[in-house]
Amino acid sequence: MSNVSVFHSSTFFVNSSDIRNRNNWYFNRSQSSNPIRLLGFDSLSVSNKSPQLRAKSAMASEKPTSVKPNFNNSMNLLFVEMGVGYDQHGQDITSAAMRACKDAISSNSIPAFRRGSIPGVNFDQMKLEIKLGVPRALQQFLDIERVKSVFPYGKILSVDVVDGGLICSSGVLVEEMGDKNEDCYIVNAAVYVGY
Repeated sequence: MSNVSVFHSSTFFVNSSDIRNRNNWYFNRSQSSNPIRLLGFDSLSVSNKSPQLRAKSAMASEKPTSVKPNFNNSMNLLFVEMGVGYDQHGQDITSAAMRACKDAISSNSIPAFRRGSIPGVNFDQMKLEIKLGVPRALQQFLDIERVKSVFPYGKILSVDVVDGGLICSSGVLVEEMGDKNEDCYIVNAAVYVGY
């Protein structure tokens, strides 16, 4: 009998009267208030003695740290745009970073700068700060000037490159597309917009 047939059996489904009746055989056999066990997924439950659980618990107990951008004191932040960029073929980290920036800015419109909606601020006063999460091993290959070319307007005050992103397998090597290997590069971008 395959595992799939177990999921289609009547023992998997619990009707509302079974839930109300705690003396039901289904609940008695689980001997647990763990919802994973109550649903019959005993194999998904993790023992409290598991080393993996202890490691995850130790990590969860650490207090997360906040990352604050290094803003120019003269910049008044209006909003933050975020994006993700990929280079699946050719292993070009700059292309991935450019796509991340395009993704960040492509779903937004900023009419306030053109229409004068911010008193005393005109279009020429838009300022940008860019933060890129790039895999550490690839940061040296990033062409910042090409990344800056993505932004059609606004004065770029800084481009901050930090450890982040991802190198993973695209699953296929396509020499015709410039692949040297199966690596796919992923970059995260945060674009801070202000005046």
